[in-house]
Amino acid sequence: MRLFVGLGNPGPKHAMNRHNLGFMALDFIHKRHNFPAWSQKFQGLISDGMMDGEKIILLKPQTFMNVSGQSVYPASFFYKLKPEDIVVFHDELDLAPGKVRVKKGGGNAGHNGLKSIEQNLGAEYWRVRLGIGRPPPEDVTNYVLGDFFKSEEEWLVPLLAGTAEYAPLLAKGDVDGYMSKIAAQMPKSVEAATIN
Repeated sequence: MRLFVGLGNPGPKHAMNRHNLGFMALDFIHKRHNFPAWSQKFQGLISDGMMDGEKIILLKPQTFMNVSGQSVYPASFFYKLKPEDIVVFHDELDLAPGKVRVKKGGGNAGHNGLKSIEQNLGAEYWRVRLGIGRPPPEDVTNYVLGDFFKSEEEWLVPLLAGTAEYAPLLAKGDVDGYMSKIAAQMPKSVEAATIN
């Protein structure tokens, strides 16, 4: 059993924010793999289903980003999951737009959602880092809380589609296969992109 967590802020005004990329990823997974309707539990929206024989629980904390751990910890406790059974999808400033990296443990690079989870669970959970690129330092807050531009759909839609399509590889622990499959379907412009 694995817990897939998407990070974001609740409410329609945040729905298309860059900081809500984790929520978007889980929405695509939910739809692509025909999970049942979301229900409310653990201060979040939750749905569970099967993926290639593996039980997967999807969780979108509704606590606001900075206290995401208040939703993730009780869910992990209820299902008796270890940190390594938890996969967190989140936006990543230090990756070029459209790039994906999966890793276990490590620092939080100032991401408040990750900080909150670490305070409750430690750092040894998996992270799916979804690149959004980094603006000038003075613009970071406005950037992450700003909506994606229409022009960004060129990489955003294939990124989210790949994140969902190949989620069974992630469920089985094939991290390298997951990253490779997503990268292979991204537009050439993303392939050539570098961090700003």
